[in-house]
Amino acid sequence: MNENLSSNELPKRPLSKIIGATVKTGIIKSNLIPMFAGLTLALYTYQKDLVESYPNIVYALLGSTLVIAAAGAFNNLYDRDIDSVMKRTKNRPTVTGEISAKTVLILSILMTVVGVGILALATPLAGLLGFLGVFFYVVPYTMWSKRRTIWNTEIGSISGAMPPLIGWAAIQPDITHPAIIGLFFVTVIWQMPHFYAIAIRSHEDYEAAKVPMLPVVKGVKRTYIQTNVYLVIMILMSFLFGTLSIGLMLVALILSIGWLVLNIYGSKKMEPSKWAKSMFIYSLVHMTVLFSTVIIYSLMGIFFFS
Repeated sequence: MNENLSSNELPKRPLSKIIGATVKTGIIKSNLIPMFAGLTLALYTYQKDLVESYPNIVYALLGSTLVIAAAGAFNNLYDRDIDSVMKRTKNRPTVTGEISAKTVLILSILMTVVGVGILALATPLAGLLGFLGVFFYVVPYTMWSKRRTIWNTEIGSISGAMPPLIGWAAIQPDITHPAIIGLFFVTVIWQMPHFYAIAIRSHEDYEAAKVPMLPVVKGVKRTYIQTNVYLVIMILMSFLFGTLSIGLMLVALILSIGWLVLNIYGSKKMEPSKWAKSMFIYSLVHMTVLFSTVIIYSLMGIFFFS
């Protein structure tokens, strides 16, 4: 007997809630933070005038919101079979039938086209990166690697790290500066410890859905070792911020070293579930502090040197 609630058994949700759950508003909000970090960092690095850059800032915010929403909706549409057997996803509108597959598909396509178009108004490179973000999330990650390989998180991390590139490119169509390269790679690497922690905590869900997350297939010990490798890489990537600011470099270094220490200590002193919870919470702290520091530093630099 199917344990999932049908749309008739669920309390009726308003349309805004249904659409919000379909496009994953929580993920949109969390991804706009690194986007804005990349944007403000470019404004500061190239000493752009805020008033003159205002249209591009608006285009970046609107376009990014739409392409991130499109990626989330596409993912929900394709994954409704495995979402139906996972406790944390079984009540998504695409599973319960509160929104039809056809509607989600049309909505996703429209948001992609409009979002990429708006980003292209800022710069063609921002539009291209917006499209690549959706493409990498939908095709290489959702449709191919998520159900086939333990490296699905690494493949998905490429699209997850597009927001800072989009923000930077919306202001300056050149993403070869060491500072944005550092921000991009830190965002890529950040996702592995973060999602490994989620996979440990939701081990039964992923196992039931046959999603080959690293902790599910290879176990906690392999996950611990691989997490250490990524955190060491993240520490090394922090030095790229030194080309722009010693202060930013030190913040990134301290946060990453602290994460590595927590991983080593937690794996030896805590139960796997508590270790995973602490790693998950720290990942959120790491992201919030690092990107907030980048944004505040950049805005202060703009106002003081303008």
